[in-house]
Amino acid sequence: MSVEPSPAYGALQAIVDDLFEGMPPDYEVRRLDVVIAAEAGDLPADLQEIVSLLPPGEFTRVRLCDQLNSAIGGHAWGQVYGTVE
Repeated sequence: MSVEPSPAYGALQAIVDDLFEGMPPDYEVRRLDVVIAAEAGDLPADLQEIVSLLPPGEFTRVRLCDQLNSAIGGHAWGQVYGTVE
């Protein structure tokens, strides 16, 4: 059985790209920054849920992607929404 990608496939990647555009590798964003960017990006409820699962704190791009991909994988939504890098 094949899973169809959502029209929102890659939307979370776009949020991550926007948050870290032009920043050095050690740049950190706060959880609140990610939540606000996700709300402003009008992400579907499933992806809003993924973002809401982030623990409090600050994240480098690598750590943020690890956290988001862990939640995406836990919900088996990788094929539907894609993962982030």
